[in-house]
Amino acid sequence: MFIYVNMASKMLCKQLRAKAIEFLKSRKNANNLIDILSLIQDDDNIVQPCILTLEMIFMEILKRREMFGACAYSVEQDASAETKYRIWLRECYEDTFNRLLVVLEKHRSSSQSQALSTLMKLVALEGKHPLESTQKSEYYFPVQRLHSILLVLLSSEQNTAQLMGRFQEFTSYHDVRYFVWKLLPNIVLNHKHPSEVYIKNMLQLIDKIPLPKSGEGPLVLLCEPENGEAFCLNVDQMRKWLNRVWGCLMHWEHTPSTHHQLLVVLLERVLAYLDRPLMLTDYLMDSLDMGGPVSLLALQGIFVLIQKHNLDYPNIFTKLYSMFEPEIFHTRYKARLFYLSDLFLSSTHLPENLVAAFAKRLARLTLVAPPQDILVILMFIGNLILRHPGLKRLINHPTGGEVSQDPYIMEEREPMRSHAIESSLWEVQALQSHILPSIATAARFINSPLPQVEWDLSKILEQTPDDIFEKEVRKKAKEITLTFEKPHSMDLPRGERLNHYWNLS
Repeated sequence: MFIYVNMASKMLCKQLRAKAIEFLKSRKNANNLIDILSLIQDDDNIVQPCILTLEMIFMEILKRREMFGACAYSVEQDASAETKYRIWLRECYEDTFNRLLVVLEKHRSSSQSQALSTLMKLVALEGKHPLESTQKSEYYFPVQRLHSILLVLLSSEQNTAQLMGRFQEFTSYHDVRYFVWKLLPNIVLNHKHPSEVYIKNMLQLIDKIPLPKSGEGPLVLLCEPENGEAFCLNVDQMRKWLNRVWGCLMHWEHTPSTHHQLLVVLLERVLAYLDRPLMLTDYLMDSLDMGGPVSLLALQGIFVLIQKHNLDYPNIFTKLYSMFEPEIFHTRYKARLFYLSDLFLSSTHLPENLVAAFAKRLARLTLVAPPQDILVILMFIGNLILRHPGLKRLINHPTGGEVSQDPYIMEEREPMRSHAIESSLWEVQALQSHILPSIATAARFINSPLPQVEWDLSKILEQTPDDIFEKEVRKKAKEITLTFEKPHSMDLPRGERLNHYWNLS
C-alpha cells in the first residue's frame, strides 16, 4: 500500500511539474494554474506536491514582475488584455497565499512545515520584487504577509510548537526579527482574555525570536530589494516593543502551566532587556507563595534583582525559609533551590539566629530526604557553620546534658522565632548510623575539625542515585578465599571421603 501511494505521489509530482512548465511557457495554458489550485484539498498526499508546484510558479512570476502594478480589487471595463491578465495573476496569487495559510493552520505537520517554508520564500521574493511601486528612500518588507503568518502561528486552538521551531530558522534574518517585534504589540493588545493555548504559543514565539542586541555585526536580510534604501536595525525601538508586549503578557490570566512557562522565558530570555525590572518585584514575591517549580523560578528572579538591580526586600528570607518542605525533593528544580539558597546565605553579616534556623531546618529535612540530597544538605550545613563560627554551639550545645524535647519549632514560619539557636544538630549525629557508608561518613564532619575552605556544592548537585550506587559498588571489597585447592575437571579435592567409594572419570 505504501509503495502504491509513493508511486502515485511521484507520478502526480511529474504531472504537476509538467503543467507548471507549460503554464510558464505560454499564456494559452493559463487554465493549468486553476487546475493546480483546485487540487489543494484535505488529502495531504496531494497537498505537498501542489505547494511545491505553486511555489515554483509564483517565484518565477515574481521574478518576471508579471503582477507588478496590478490592482486585485477592481478591473476597468476598457482595461487592456495585458492589464486583465496581470490582475488575474494577482488574484490567483492572493488565493494561493490564503490557501497556504489554511494548510498552515489545519493540515498535518509535514504539510504545515512545507506551507510555512513556501510562504516565507514568497515573502522574501515579494520583498525583493514588490507588487506595487515603492519609494526608493524606504526599505520595503511585505509586513502584511508576515502579519498573516504570525496570526496562524499564534493559534488559540492548537499548540504550534513544531511550527515555531521551523519559523525560528527565518528569525535569524534581521529584517524578519525586526518586523516580528514591530507587529507583536498590536497583536497582543487585540487579545484581552486569551486562551491557555494562545498564551503558550505566544511565549514559545518570544522564546524563539532573537532579542534586540546592538553590535551584532553585518546584517543578514531575508528581503534585499534591488532598489531602495539599506535596512536600518533600530535596537532601541525593538526594546520598546518588547517591553510593551511583556507588559501585556504579565497582566493576562495565567494557569499554573503558563505561569511556569512565563517565568522560564522571563529569566532565561527577557529580564535583561526590560526597562524597569524592579517593577517585577511584587509579581515575583507573589509567585513565591505558589509552591513547586514556580516558587523556585521566582526565587531565581528575586536573586537576579538583588544581585544586579540592588533590590532590598526584607521579607525574602522568610519566603526562602518557607520553601524548604519535604515536597521540594520531588521537583525538577531542587538543585536550583539549594544553589540559590547557598548564594542568599553567603553573607557573613546575617544574624546567627536566622542562619541557625536554616541549618536546623535543613538538618530536620535530612531525615526524609533521598540519599543524594542528604549529601548536599550536609555540605550546605557545613558551609553555614564555616561562615558563622558561632553556630558551632549547635554541634556541642553549651547547656550540655540531654533534653527531653527539642526546643526547635518546625511549624514556625518565621525563622527568627523558631528557637533554632537553642537546639542542636542531633539529626546529623543520627545520620552517622545511616545504611549508606558515604552518608554516614559525610555526617561525621561534626566530630572532626572543620575544613578551612567551604565545600563546592555545584559538583554534588549534579549527582544522581545511580552515581551513589556506582560509587559504592566500585569500592574495593575484602577478598575472601573460597577454595584452597584449584579444581581439575570433575575430580574431587584430595582427602574427600567420596574418593574411597567412587571413581569419577
